[in-house]
Amino acid sequence: MPVRDYIRERFFPHIWCPGCGHGIVMGSMIRAIENSGIRKNDIVVVSGIGCSSRICGYLDFHTLHTIHGRALAFATGVKLSRPELTLIVPMGDGDACAIGGNHLIHAARRNIDITTIIMNNSIYGMTGGQYSPSTAYGDLATTAPYGNIDQAFDIVKLVLGAGATFVARTTTYHVTSMIKILEKAIAHKGFSVVEILSQCPTYYGRKNNFASAVDMLKYYKTHTTSIGSKEKEENPGLIETGIFLQEERPEYCDEYAKVIERASKKG
Repeated sequence: MPVRDYIRERFFPHIWCPGCGHGIVMGSMIRAIENSGIRKNDIVVVSGIGCSSRICGYLDFHTLHTIHGRALAFATGVKLSRPELTLIVPMGDGDACAIGGNHLIHAARRNIDITTIIMNNSIYGMTGGQYSPSTAYGDLATTAPYGNIDQAFDIVKLVLGAGATFVARTTTYHVTSMIKILEKAIAHKGFSVVEILSQCPTYYGRKNNFASAVDMLKYYKTHTTSIGSKEKEENPGLIETGIFLQEERPEYCDEYAKVIERASKKG
């Protein structure tokens, strides 16, 4: 299928700012789904609120555009009622880790078969450039004009600790590997989290001395390295990318079905 068959062209041109990385994520997600061979009618995309959450309006699947931070709660309801469907939840770093942080933790703990894509641009882009849970210490934002004093969440460590069974990180610079990682995440039976570092030139970039989106992409190229590389040993400040964990564990919908079966026999 051509890419245009996966989008709702009547809603284009999109509202993302020039240079925003979220369009790259959407394109990679479409290609991963196409490579996976999943029928459009078997996919549900659920999003919350934020720049990243506009993605569900542009995709020609079953979609739910829900409320801030609650996308995983809605997705859990859909998955439990229709476990045969493929659930994909694109979120922003604020949507996923601030107001939605509790839902993220418990979806990971339950290991429900949902793929969560966290587009991490280190800022609240839609509402004016406030600092987010992933804004680094010392970075500038509209609500931190003299530098952020909070320590940023490490999203990978957060979801590993919470119990996700597929955890990966990539960037909008690494498009080819992003597509492959998303394919594996969607195919994984369990709770999958893919953190994607996505540039926001309008707010984060402008306030933190990036002249353009291209400069931000170059930063992702020069400041990342593969998991366990020698470069990381020599330069601990590099951000590791790749698949951190992929393991099998009982999946929540399957376990819930067993409870229903046991209850039915007892009755």
